[in-house]
Amino acid sequence: MAEQKRDYYEVLGVDKSADDAAIKKAYRVLAKKYHPDMNPGDAEAEKKFKEASEAYAVLSDPDKRRQYDQFGHAAFEGGAGGAGGFDFSGTDFGDIFGDIFGDLFGGGRSRSRSNGPMKGANLRTSVRITFEEAVFGCKKEIELNVKETCKTCNGSGAKPGTSPETCPKCGGKGQVMFTQQSLFGTVRNVQTCPDCQGSGKIIKEKCADCRGTGYIAMKKRYSVDIPAGIDNGQSTRMPGLGEPGINGGPRGDVLIEVIVGRHPIFQRQDFDIYSTVPVSFAVAALGGEVMIDTVDGKVIYDVKAGTQTDTRIRLRGKGVPSWRNKDVRGDHYVTLVVQVPDKLKPEAKELLRQFDEITGDSLNAAKTATEQEQHGGDGKDNAAEGKKKKRWKL
Repeated sequence: MAEQKRDYYEVLGVDKSADDAAIKKAYRVLAKKYHPDMNPGDAEAEKKFKEASEAYAVLSDPDKRRQYDQFGHAAFEGGAGGAGGFDFSGTDFGDIFGDIFGDLFGGGRSRSRSNGPMKGANLRTSVRITFEEAVFGCKKEIELNVKETCKTCNGSGAKPGTSPETCPKCGGKGQVMFTQQSLFGTVRNVQTCPDCQGSGKIIKEKCADCRGTGYIAMKKRYSVDIPAGIDNGQSTRMPGLGEPGINGGPRGDVLIEVIVGRHPIFQRQDFDIYSTVPVSFAVAALGGEVMIDTVDGKVIYDVKAGTQTDTRIRLRGKGVPSWRNKDVRGDHYVTLVVQVPDKLKPEAKELLRQFDEITGDSLNAAKTATEQEQHGGDGKDNAAEGKKKKRWKL
């Protein structure tokens, strides 16, 4: 009994309403996975490859797909008004097998690269700036190794008095066509010409100065505008100063990564700045003015009486400018930390004791609480409690 064929849509793993692009994509994946050249000696892989190819040959052809949707496999087995037998003729596997064979033999998709103008590669470098320079922007000098047109050959790459010639291999097209045998016959494929690398020209006598490249490497200095508000790790772009283009294409760009140095006072988060300012005990208790450092200079802030330590205040518009609009700035958040003096003169200590007596006598609060507990309990318990408290008095 002949083996029953699987549904073609099931074979490719697509829905019956799938369009041509989805069917082609599904087959491309299966063809690469099960192709005999990728699975030498694997009979099961070869079987799945043929099954997927048969399904694609039917579903990629509008007429065959219509017949299959109406009659199923019988459409190609001589029944139900079918086509009188199935074959692969007329099915285009070229571009799919081009991908497969290109991958197998190292060509990849670059095999059909256009020989038209292409933009040159970008160059990357970095520059170090200070915190303030990142906030307000600045100018910096950078030095790059760049390729400039060779003056000896005017960029042709050929020895003076000679000219590049049309590539005999590709006839100046920059591409060559080759054929590959597959299970379904001969497949045509296109790849970049290996002799001229897609330029369509061959230089027989190369310029001695640039060695046929048409460019001379040299060091050049440029002035870079670093925009206000840039942050650490971000980059600014200088267009048209990168690697030369290919076949007359434009030059690439230069990307300058900014490395921002750390600041001893300020920290940054997005467009806001954060810092900490010490406040004396007297100013925190009575209120008064403190001097605060900002990126715009020193400002005076009026501290309210009774301010507690770690109180955070906001200085509006004293943060980092926005990239898009330098007139729009973030805020500066300042944490006020009350400082406790560690060295006091005897006179100051006495005044502080007097202050404490008037404001709650906190210096004697623990002693007063202990005495009250002792008078309120029996002697034995009080003695034990007293010993317990002494253990904590270090």
